Amino acid sequence: MGKQRIMQGDCIDLLARLPTGSIDVVVTSPPYNIGVAYNSYDDRRPRLDYLAWLTQIARELARVLTASGSFFLNVGGTSCDPWIAMDVASAFRDIFVLQNHIAWVKSVSIGEDTVGHFKPITSRRYLNNNHEAVFHFTRTGDVEVDRLAIGVPYKDKSNITRWKHGTDRRCAGNTWFIPYKTVKSRAQKFDHPAGFPVELPERCIKLHGITDATVLDPFLGAGASLVAAEKLGCKGIGFEIDPVYAEAAVARLKAHVADEDR
Repeated sequence: MGKQRIMQGDCIDLLARLPTGSIDVVVTSPPYNIGVAYNSYDDRRPRLDYLAWLTQIARELARVLTASGSFFLNVGGTSCDPWIAMDVASAFRDIFVLQNHIAWVKSVSIGEDTVGHFKPITSRRYLNNNHEAVFHFTRTGDVEVDRLAIGVPYKDKSNITRWKHGTDRRCAGNTWFIPYKTVKSRAQKFDHPAGFPVELPERCIKLHGITDATVLDPFLGAGASLVAAEKLGCKGIGFEIDPVYAEAAVARLKAHVADEDR
């Protein structure tokens, strides 16, 4: 399927098959341990067991990542468990350097208007949770990235000359507004309960800035990361433990490749 390869199985077993230093960019979103109803995974493990499991995976990711590679980890949480994302990041502290902490904003209200989508809650204690974390880990903390690849034009054009920039493009910062498209059925989510928009891994890959990068997603789900890799002309590898989700990812990727060939 284009430049992409999907492998069905446990990511720990499959990671062991990858050569050391063979991956340029990892973009993934593991189970959050918040009780999502996956087909083949218990999403309510004891917290310490869950973190130890992710740390084991992180060690393998550090092995397969190039010295100048980037590891983008998307982790969300719930209003009643806001620490989970930070606990995960802290578990990786001895393995990776946290180079950038990005807030993925899924919905934002400006004045009386709201743009984007979120899962509403009914509560007298908590606000709706409209954002998730994207942790950009590297092995050294000094990996150069292509900030302008995901940059935006200057609002005030006088800043171009004032700040001696040669182009109408500036860094967009570490707050990324990437809303979900409205879905009305499970099929529109590719039969997966917790996917992310293709635009999220696409932005991560662009930020890393390497043409023809080799991209890995060890928790592939419905395949968004490999669709993003294919769109950008990168090679991609995806691991998915559940055969139903793996088949959905294959079908999604085939549909994307077919659309591109038209």
